[in-house]
Amino acid sequence: MKYLIKLCDRFGLLQSELDYHFLRASMVVIFLFFGYQKWWEYEAQALIPYISNGPLIFWMYPVFGIRGATYFLGVSEWVFGALLFWGFWNKTAGVLGALGGIGSFVSTTTIIPFIPGAWAASAGGFPAMTETAAFLMKDLVLLAVSFYLFKQDLMRVSVPARKTDLPTIEPSETLDITQRQAG
Repeated sequence: MKYLIKLCDRFGLLQSELDYHFLRASMVVIFLFFGYQKWWEYEAQALIPYISNGPLIFWMYPVFGIRGATYFLGVSEWVFGALLFWGFWNKTAGVLGALGGIGSFVSTTTIIPFIPGAWAASAGGFPAMTETAAFLMKDLVLLAVSFYLFKQDLMRVSVPARKTDLPTIEPSETLDITQRQAG
């Protein structure tokens, strides 16, 4: 283990923000591809059982229709991905993109208990998942990543504000303090 730690330290992995940037880039790519899928009929049809049984998103079909709901989701995912991408340079945009991700993945993970056929009856039901529940389980990890990015970006946005709240000592004041202590 010590060798692994030294090796990671030598390559700067323990001091860098590689993990933070890698997670952000991964979420940008995921939102790009997820959003792209929503523009096709096959995806609109595949999402019917999920959206219909989602306690937070069931309203989308009566409001937008089947294709309109998937277009809405696709545009939302692209907006969240774009905000996360912009978050590389602008942490406020990163906060907004991460909040969108949190909302998106809370909406999808809450489908799990309500979607029919999620648990394999042939294996005794819960916790034996079918592909329906397994498909949604990935969203728990994506929710965790979105929360991590939200927290990290919010901390980075708030640090400059916290620094300005603290009293600052000018270099000339430091000299005065040093001279008083010496004298």
